[in-house]
Amino acid sequence: LWPNKQWKSSRLGRSGRKWVKGFSEEAGSEKGEEALRLFKLLHRTRQEVFKNDTRALEAARQKINEEFKNNQSETSEEKINELLKIASDVEVILRTSVIQAVHTDSDKILLLPRKDLLQDNIPYFDKPTKKHES
Repeated sequence: LWPNKQWKSSRLGRSGRKWVKGFSEEAGSEKGEEALRLFKLLHRTRQEVFKNDTRALEAARQKINEEFKNNQSETSEEKINELLKIASDVEVILRTSVIQAVHTDSDKILLLPRKDLLQDNIPYFDKPTKKHES
């Protein structure tokens, strides 16, 4: 699943080349392609979610790279599937649950939700409306 010393050329940016180029034969190319896809997706999501926050961008970049590097020699199919599931879940959580906030005053925080997180506000009714029977 994870890269070995025989690196393939790829269309990755600088950050992905080091850890996700060639894939070990034991894990199979399909899992390697999935790992590469998730690696790239996590970095794209990181750039969108933490836009304009250099500290968060760098911390997320380091964490993503560290996790992929720490598991680059994994050969167990079961463990590889588990790691891919975790990577996928993390991407979904980042994309759907994280919003940026900025301290504007000592006791005020300005939330900066992305447009894709905003939803129509549907009012909640404590009492159900009665249906008229004819």
